[in-house]
Amino acid sequence: MRNQEPTGDFRTEGPVQGIKRQSSRGSRWKKRLLLAIVAGILLFACWTLYIQIRIGQGMTLGHNRQTDVGIVLGASLWDNKPSPALQERLEAAYEGYRREEYPMLIVSGGLDHPQMRLTEAEGMAAYLEERGVPKERILLENKATSTYENLLFSKRIMQEHDMRDATIVTHRFHGARALDIAEFLGYEDPQFALAPTQALNVWQTRGREMLAFTKWLFDKPSLPVDS
Repeated sequence: MRNQEPTGDFRTEGPVQGIKRQSSRGSRWKKRLLLAIVAGILLFACWTLYIQIRIGQGMTLGHNRQTDVGIVLGASLWDNKPSPALQERLEAAYEGYRREEYPMLIVSGGLDHPQMRLTEAEGMAAYLEERGVPKERILLENKATSTYENLLFSKRIMQEHDMRDATIVTHRFHGARALDIAEFLGYEDPQFALAPTQALNVWQTRGREMLAFTKWLFDKPSLPVDS
């Protein structure tokens, strides 16, 4: 009896064919990975451009009418005194008060860290009083730790004092995000007094603001308008 040989299309894969197949699969995965990396870079570039355009648009915000109050958004204290950057905001706030653009000021900002002796608001109030703003013209908001809280808690103070509208005092690079937050919180046609950025590195500042703006846009849907 003869041994029967295999018939049909049955083949055994040799070592060379197996290596080729593995190489082909590896090549496909490399192409997919490369495409994913390129797509990620393009997406990041587009997002960066969008945010930087928004920041640039915010730098043109201004003040064209009187308001009930000026709200100074806090920044760091150095040795319990306003940092050079915060002084720029305070000088812009003082100039607006001197020109009678608003009769009252709210200074907003809590403790930078537990070891600080003064809140940002207390440090700002002391600075403005030294510049000649009467103490009774300054209201303190001592709890905020973010721009969102600055404007949320300041709006509550406005409501307590029957104030209807406000001028927001901050830096130029910060104007767009401050406006977006103010509109989210229902501020009525907010005005702006924007300080130049001379005490800070412009490019570093815009980089940090891009990250902060991105975080705000992602956080916004989950935040309350008031609580």
